[in-house]
This record gives sequence, C-alpha cells and structure tokens, in this order.
Amino acid sequence: MGIIGAVPPTLTIPTPDGRSLDVWLAGPPDGTPLLFHYGTPSSGVPFAGHVEAATARRLRIVSFARPGYSNSTRQPGRRIVDVVADSRTVLDHLGIDRAYLAGWSGGGPHALACAALMPERVLGTAILAGVAPWGADGLDWYADMGTENVTEFQAALDGPDVLLPIVEPAAAEMRVMQAPELAAALGDLVDDVDRGALDNAALAEWLAGVMRDGLREGPWGMFDDDIAFTQPWGFDVATIPGRVHVWQGGHDRMVPFGHGEWLAAHCGGACAHLDPAHGHLSLVVDRFGEILDELVGARA
Repeated sequence: MGIIGAVPPTLTIPTPDGRSLDVWLAGPPDGTPLLFHYGTPSSGVPFAGHVEAATARRLRIVSFARPGYSNSTRQPGRRIVDVVADSRTVLDHLGIDRAYLAGWSGGGPHALACAALMPERVLGTAILAGVAPWGADGLDWYADMGTENVTEFQAALDGPDVLLPIVEPAAAEMRVMQAPELAAALGDLVDDVDRGALDNAALAEWLAGVMRDGLREGPWGMFDDDIAFTQPWGFDVATIPGRVHVWQGGHDRMVPFGHGEWLAAHCGGACAHLDPAHGHLSLVVDRFGEILDELVGARA
C-alpha cells in the first residue's frame, strides 16, 4: 500500500512571519536530502514508491505542505516565489546546507523558484510534468489540456470571486474521495495511459489520501495555487544557473506536453526528457528510478 494522507507530519516548523508548516521526512536519516514539492492539490505526504526508490539511492525525501494545505497556515495572496522563503526555513530548521530539488505537476513551478533564487542550496533539479508560466511566449497554455483544468484555470484568470465557486465544491468532493472513485472523478484529465496507472493500488490510495489530507481544512491551498500559477511567478526560469532535468509525458492531460517542451527550451541549464509514451501519473511511477538516477548523476 502507498503512504496515505492520514500519515501525520514528522514535525511542524514555525516560520519567521508567525505561520507554521507541516513537514514530512522519509528515507535514510543520513541520506542526501531531496526537497520534493508535490502537486495540486496535495499534502506533503511522500508516495511509498518514491520513498523506496529514494532510499535505494541513499536519498532522504523532505517535503512540506504548502500554505493552506493540511495544517500549514494559509498565506493569502502567496505567489510562486514565496515558496523560496518557506523552503529556506525548512532546510535551515533541519540543518541542511544543500539538497536536490524535485517538483511534480503543481510543485514544478515551486521547485523552479528554488532553483532560480537559492542556487547555493541546490545540488540539482528535476521537474516532473511541471506547469509552465501562464502567458509564456510561444506556448498555447491550454492546448491538449483536460476540460476540468481549462475551466479551473480560466476561472482563476477571471478572478477570486469566479474561482471560489469552482474549487470549493471540487475540494469538498476530494475530501471524501476514495481510491476506486479516482479514475472516474478525474474525467477528461486522464486518458487510457493514466487510467491504467491508477490500476496501481498503491498509487491510487496515495493520491486519494493526499487529496483528502491536503484539503481537510478547506479549499485554500488549491485556490491559492491556482491564482499563483496564472499570475507572474516572480522570477525568470531562464536565469536558473544549475542543471534542470525536465520530464514530460505525451499523454498528459493535466499538464500538457507543450508545457514540458517549453520548459526544456527556456529553463537555464535544461536537459530534456520528453516521453511521448507516458502520462502525468505513469511517468512518476514507471520512470521515477530513472528520474532520480539522472538527477543525482549531474550536480548543479
């Protein structure tokens, strides 16, 4: 079974501005840290398959719930760039000087922010089906995106008063979501490749669990993520000084293939791993060991 959302945080860390962050640690205590930014919506509970692969490579996963998810204090109006201060706080609290970075899906922009703005702390970066900047020159942001995400992101662009009636009922459904319901609930966001990935019971249990846990205090983590994705991120991906491994699947309906192509062409130090055979979910199950091998094989 995967680690499900009921797993309590390893510790809760205070921030300098009076908030707190739920933090999870998994893998060998003496392993090289891997700061993993998970997606939208989610808590920070690591997936058991990721922990197993990381442990085999002497990596220790460090993850935290972004503000508004789980019991991490909400930070209204947060931008993508704001994750850098929280990441520094977590690393400082744990006594970690440098770490690898990974960001999956909605966690991708947050990992990129850290790679751009705290490069002295970064050993290398992997972006897994990560979102590209809204309004990026030369990118049709909505092309091949599932209907549900198009509706949600368009609402975010139309403003908070339009977005909230979209995400509030969606979050309420996710708070009671069970693994067998997941494939049907994702609707147009998955094709046969990712529906097949959900036959992996551990993955389905984990996804349903982290959605329930991340949204148990309300829709605000998801709401604030959506707004942040569609606003200026606060940094330029072209300025990232270190190596960025960009992984993307051609069957991805949540974050389409074009996002990965754009990031691979525009991130400083990008190394492209564009796989037309995989989707948003299958990529991080079937190829995660390879993703880690590429990451640790080339330091920033």
